[in-house]
Amino acid sequence: MNRSTRSSYQNPRSRAAAGARSGGTGPAFRPGGAPRPFRKDVRRTRDEQGDFALPVSTTPALPAVASFDELDMPKALLSMLTRQGVTSPFPIQAATLPNSLAGRDVLGRGRTGSGKTIAFGLAVLARTVGRRAEPRRPLALVLVPTRELAQQVTGALTPYAHAVRLRMATVVGGMSIGGQARTLDRGAEIVVATPGRLKDLIQRGDCQLDGVGITVLDEADQMADMGFLPQVTELLDQVAAGCQTMLFSATLDRNVDRLVRRFLKDPVTHSVDPSAAAVSTMEHHVLHVQRADKDAAIAHIAARDGGVIMFIDTKHGADRLVQDLLANGVKAAALHGGKSQPQRNRTLEQFRSGVVTALIATNVAARGIHVDGLDLVVNLDPPSDHKDYLHRGGRTARAGESGTVVTLVLPNQRRGTARMMETAGITPVATRVRAGDEELARITGARVPTGIPVVIADPVVERPRRTDRARRRPGFAGRTPQTVADSRRGAPRRGPGAA
Repeated sequence: MNRSTRSSYQNPRSRAAAGARSGGTGPAFRPGGAPRPFRKDVRRTRDEQGDFALPVSTTPALPAVASFDELDMPKALLSMLTRQGVTSPFPIQAATLPNSLAGRDVLGRGRTGSGKTIAFGLAVLARTVGRRAEPRRPLALVLVPTRELAQQVTGALTPYAHAVRLRMATVVGGMSIGGQARTLDRGAEIVVATPGRLKDLIQRGDCQLDGVGITVLDEADQMADMGFLPQVTELLDQVAAGCQTMLFSATLDRNVDRLVRRFLKDPVTHSVDPSAAAVSTMEHHVLHVQRADKDAAIAHIAARDGGVIMFIDTKHGADRLVQDLLANGVKAAALHGGKSQPQRNRTLEQFRSGVVTALIATNVAARGIHVDGLDLVVNLDPPSDHKDYLHRGGRTARAGESGTVVTLVLPNQRRGTARMMETAGITPVATRVRAGDEELARITGARVPTGIPVVIADPVVERPRRTDRARRRPGFAGRTPQTVADSRRGAPRRGPGAA
């Protein structure tokens, strides 16, 4: 049974009517599978970051644990945690796992790198163990805003899924939709997806969500910022009645608050304040530069000994900067939405392996990218939004490590940057610098580039399969592989009423 009537749940009568219409029961995740009772709107106040305050649960939460061994989880998951070197839970894991394992809805607020993926991933896996998904009907769904984050989540959880014999599928744009459809057709208990591609697969008939009994919304605030809320709402309306929902977000603004009130029932809440965490584990620097000296300063920082992610506003600016850096002897590559997904994947692998040392990125990389040991992030263009600043900076100082976030500021950008930092709750160290200054080298590790041009091989571009290209041609929409085969043999097209 699905939740397609949830959009009409505006008052007690409509919810009661919907419940009467539904009948039956939902999946085993929540006994009875009954529609969630109507909840009166609770007046929310804004916290010091301008977010809506986290709601207070009316049901006492289970206490946090000090060790994973205290949790009611399959032994195979506990053994895999040990093999992965995860010895003790992060705060968000310790607080939420006892409740999510018990079937409670969870609302977590914390900056990226705080351990959210393992927090929800262990709960999803433990509560799905022993069940087998039918073709095209997953049992659990993780929605994320970007392709990179989807692949990161899948990569982080795959060892644990293998340990308990559960199948995962990654559903994102920019990759073969036919290949993803075939994976779903073979059956996958857990699907990690971006909203747009999942909606496409549902419209093609390659996926159904009425068997989903546990849903996770990761980085919900970015999904709202990217305009995905209508798609997210439409997808959540299709999952099973009584579905357990977990929502994680670095910020809780009005749009995310709407999701919380509509889809989460009496959630257990936990907050790792994003700004406080960022201040305690990062150094924040504002470097005042003159326009005439900015390009040289960028080249010196990019030539440092060690990896650096540099954020820039536009993809064209990223491409131009990469060409300049390569000509100056810096191993640089661009990462932005103008690249195909295979190209983006390959560029990230080059960066992780050290083939590329300076990654020039637009906001496509602001979430969903994890690189071990990355200790420097540079904002070449100051972000206008404090959330963008926090998420860009979240590429460093992950999992308790330290890192440095540097923002280059021109004279005409000082006032706007100061306002943005104040909103983010950040008090940076401000310094005037020029290329070649000792202070620039001390803060960023900058050094003079060699000036010897280097070449980085372009990532290989994968060509789509012939069947996938065919499906995109006019006249192939909605046709099954069998009807495509029939048309090639000259057989009449099958349709309603055909024998």
